[in-house]
Amino acid sequence: MLEKIEGGKAFVDNRQKKPDKNNKNSIQMIISILITSILVAVLFNFVVGKWKNGTETEISYGKFVKMIEKKEIKKVVFESDVITVIPKESENPLYKTTYKVVQLPVPDYQLVNRLEKAGIENYQAKAKDGSEVLMSVLVSILPAIIIFGLLMFMMRGKSGMMGVGKSNAKVYVEKKTGVTFADVAGQQEAKESLTEMVDFLHHPDKYLKIGAKLPKGALLVGPPGTGKTLLAKAVAGEANVPFFSLSGSDFVEMFVGVGASRVRDLFKQAQSMAPCIIFIDEIDAIGKSRDTGIQGGGNDEREQTLNQLLSEMDGFDTSKGLVILAATNRPEVLDKALLRPGRFDRRVIVERPDLKGRIETLKVHSKDVKMDESVDFEEIALATSGAVGSDLANMINEAALAAVKAGREYVSQSDLFEAVEVVIAGKEKKDRILGKEEKQIVAYHEVGHALVMALQKESEPVQKITIVPRTMGALGYTMQRPEEEKYLNKKDEMLADLVSFFGGRAAEEIKFHTVTTGASNDIERATAIARAMVTQYGMSEEFGLIGLESITNRYLDGRPVMNCAESTAAKVDQVVMGILKDAYKKALDLIRANMDILDEAAQFLIEKETITGKEFMEIFNAKKESSEQEEEDFSEDAKSSAADDETVQEQPSEDMENNPQDM
Repeated sequence: MLEKIEGGKAFVDNRQKKPDKNNKNSIQMIISILITSILVAVLFNFVVGKWKNGTETEISYGKFVKMIEKKEIKKVVFESDVITVIPKESENPLYKTTYKVVQLPVPDYQLVNRLEKAGIENYQAKAKDGSEVLMSVLVSILPAIIIFGLLMFMMRGKSGMMGVGKSNAKVYVEKKTGVTFADVAGQQEAKESLTEMVDFLHHPDKYLKIGAKLPKGALLVGPPGTGKTLLAKAVAGEANVPFFSLSGSDFVEMFVGVGASRVRDLFKQAQSMAPCIIFIDEIDAIGKSRDTGIQGGGNDEREQTLNQLLSEMDGFDTSKGLVILAATNRPEVLDKALLRPGRFDRRVIVERPDLKGRIETLKVHSKDVKMDESVDFEEIALATSGAVGSDLANMINEAALAAVKAGREYVSQSDLFEAVEVVIAGKEKKDRILGKEEKQIVAYHEVGHALVMALQKESEPVQKITIVPRTMGALGYTMQRPEEEKYLNKKDEMLADLVSFFGGRAAEEIKFHTVTTGASNDIERATAIARAMVTQYGMSEEFGLIGLESITNRYLDGRPVMNCAESTAAKVDQVVMGILKDAYKKALDLIRANMDILDEAAQFLIEKETITGKEFMEIFNAKKESSEQEEEDFSEDAKSSAADDETVQEQPSEDMENNPQDM
């Protein structure tokens, strides 16, 4: 009989029970525990006996008599066949030296007189008591009994160290998780794939009628925070069947064979409760490739667990309605045998949501939050390109906290934008006060970014500029807001981004004739883009269409790995440096040509500390119009001056024609 899972309902396995294959192992385990207990008890008694009795030395009866005559004895205890002698120098009660004297076969009737003559009055006779013998036996065997009992208790415990072979899966039933597909937004394709599997469990006849089979399993793949576990919980809420949920790490323990035993136990329970769903989160913990050449492979315990999982997935009957779901963000390390059709028939990609998906996700997470009528989720979604569902949920919560802190009953648009900044850059660091010079440098740096962005048509518009330090280390930042969602980046746009990254450093160099460490993050990001242009996107003339880098852990850190010789890598560095130098030169040229805008916008930012993109563009456009008007006036003056010069030049020409003799 299996455990109850809700409301007193129990699923009973009425099939004939087979002999337990682990009986032999259990007997061996008990014998091992018993032997260990006895050895520990013997060692315990030896140590305790040493501590209790101190040092015992056997001496002759003659030496005992001499010790009496020399008055070296403090106490004498007479037993049936042994005399225990405690000398005077043994004063330490915790560690005493005693002498054992074997009684003479003929009684010494003068012994008591000798003791009294030597002034030894502390002597006594001690008879053996049956209770003392019993106590000695109990003290000897009691430690073994206690140790054996503790080890057996730990072995039988479900969650104990020796709790082998028992699955730790949590069992959910209808609506237990409280999550349905309505609670999952931005993953329409993934929901459709899983909805088909749930529908198969509910209405198998319409699928079996045409000959379709239930997919054995589905692997949910995607970056962290995209909602893989949430989708699995939604399946539990929709399926109305028992739902086993556990992590891949729950299978593996310190003992070899535990994982395989737990896999067997899990599938045994699941088959008795079919139709049901098994969900294994972070399956890469047990599903890594068995090829020892791959990093992380070659672990005996994990391999045994994986082999057992592969065997169980081949062995169960899908007609009973048993489905396996698994989630991972490292599909590249999984064993190929685990990924083949027949085990995980479907690979469900759970990607970062697009613009529409982010809007839907924001609406789902804000359904229980009081929002102001003026809130526009599309603007927030545009400003959070690349954010996953967990990021957006965090932003909604941060906005609600900001509204409460400000004493409002509704979340406003400004609260949401502030929440976006908190998630991206951290909270405002109010205790960090910049000096006058540093404040100027940071202001010119940030306005330099914004100015270069505004001067390039390929760049995205500026949304906000601030020089208020943030807890994540930024002394200031410039935020852009894309006008639309993009899935491709043009080469011109990437080059424009490089120039924008260097706008801050260019402004520092031109205005203050020095540079600071403030551009470190800009340089790092610009270098990554320039290197990707050369090694991944084939955007350099020197190398052309060749892939020099590959991406590992695409759904995690996406770290690139070079696939070329060291000499080629050195040439790549030279090409990347050339691209970055050209971008910096262009940034310098743009800043030099628009110093008036830079100065005015920087002074305005120093005064306000935070300005919107609209305020910056008003300064930018006003200065541009003024400059264009000055250029037009200058051009008209130049034309007028040129016309006067032409009139002056025509007059002597006529004189020369009328008076050719002057030549």
